[in-house]
Amino acid sequence: MRPLQRVSAIALLLVLHVNGLAMAQPSAEQPPAQQVPPASVPAPETPPIEAVRAVMPPTPLPARVELSPQVHAFVSVEPGSIALTHVRVIDGTGAPAREDQTILIGADGRIAAIGPAASTPPPRGARVIDLAGHSVLPGWVGMHEHLFYTAAVDPATGPAFLQMSHSFPLLYLAAGATTIRTAGSVAGQTDINMSAYIAAGQRAGPEVHATAPYLGRAGGLPEISEERGPERMRAAVDYWAGAGATSFKAYMQATREELTAIVTAAHARNLPVTGHLCATSFAEAAAIGIDNLEHGFVVATDFIPNRQPDVCPQNPFSGLSHVTTPEAPAAQALFATLREHRVAITSTLAVLEQFTAASPPPRPEALIAMAAHSRDNCLAQRRQTAAAPGDPFRPLYQREMAFELAFARSGGTLLVGSDPTGNGCVIAGDGLQRGVELLVAAGFTPLEAIRIATLNGATFLGIAERTGTVVAGKEADLIVVRGDPSTRIEDVRNVRFVFSNGAGYDPTRLTAAARGWVGIR
Repeated sequence: MRPLQRVSAIALLLVLHVNGLAMAQPSAEQPPAQQVPPASVPAPETPPIEAVRAVMPPTPLPARVELSPQVHAFVSVEPGSIALTHVRVIDGTGAPAREDQTILIGADGRIAAIGPAASTPPPRGARVIDLAGHSVLPGWVGMHEHLFYTAAVDPATGPAFLQMSHSFPLLYLAAGATTIRTAGSVAGQTDINMSAYIAAGQRAGPEVHATAPYLGRAGGLPEISEERGPERMRAAVDYWAGAGATSFKAYMQATREELTAIVTAAHARNLPVTGHLCATSFAEAAAIGIDNLEHGFVVATDFIPNRQPDVCPQNPFSGLSHVTTPEAPAAQALFATLREHRVAITSTLAVLEQFTAASPPPRPEALIAMAAHSRDNCLAQRRQTAAAPGDPFRPLYQREMAFELAFARSGGTLLVGSDPTGNGCVIAGDGLQRGVELLVAAGFTPLEAIRIATLNGATFLGIAERTGTVVAGKEADLIVVRGDPSTRIEDVRNVRFVFSNGAGYDPTRLTAAARGWVGIR
């Protein structure tokens, strides 16, 4: 998610989110050994899934692959005939949880049957796992993820975005993400190759839908191409589609003409386009045919008075300072335009939360995963944010929550992702879990939040026929957690197993292998 523009104090709070150069001084202070973070109203059901557009054709169920010894070391439940008994099932459709169920997983890695434990006996020879007190839900489908990270910030040179091909796939899978879309890359071929390695069982991680490198940046960051113009955009789409990218992301300075070239070229190949836009408004992008827009409404320049077409405003994050309620006519008109053109919005509340002074401290598990320099950077950035007078970003963040809830309630399609960039405190996996929690904080029910983070994403990617819900016949992409996230969303963090490709992965082994590597590789 990146010459740079002059920005206001509010925009400076977002500097590490690849929206401008970071200006904060890093600190040499070490994090505490055990830093522990501080610890709804009933709402209507989410819009019917028919409102979610599948922009890619359905893909067939893949054959189960053999795991390499390197990957097999993370497996605690061997592939084969498995019975998960006496478990609560949260199926991802938004339906109420079903108590005391048995899930049968076949040797092909698919769900063979689901039913009441009393009437669904395990087959002979199956491995039986008694999961009383546990819940099963679909694996997360993270829609704004990256395999790179804000590893550190230097006040003279800005942020360093480094590829995390080792640590991030492990952390995503450990947190329950069985599918991710990398919404923009800085090492496009590396992401594509990682997707292939994971699919072949050579590396541990989620199924990766690799987005090509960013298109439409005006410069200022060495990781991002500065090529501009519609012809170059079309050429980039053709190249990366041929290399194996499955989607594209237009970036902030992309003009209407450039975005039209990107969308036309991508759609000719039946590939979707998302965008973190600024020079082009959300309404303009919808009319052009974009499929998805990132970060919610806080980055929509539609609401900024006197904005000039094809020019990124001086303060691109000020829109919600002018339209402060989703009931406003301008907001309702934009919602209607997005619904009409079936444009999905991706919520990234986890990364936006970091730019509020009162955000909770990073969880100890996240800090332990970081290399020392990244841990120091994260904590230094938090201190700078906390010192900003008046917590200026919080009102916009709270409005963003309200806009996302209202958009979904109006029939719009909402997806969710973590965006592990920002100030360096949001990392793979942990950030996605936090994003789901924050949907509930925004007013969604836990069941709605789980559906947004599973079935909605799978439907958008065109893979809902094989994953995204706990249904017989689908791949056993499952998270087993202690507790009941249908009533207490924080229980999504209590991961015991993650099933993918027929195998049950141990999150403790996965996180141990990533410990200390975030910010290095």
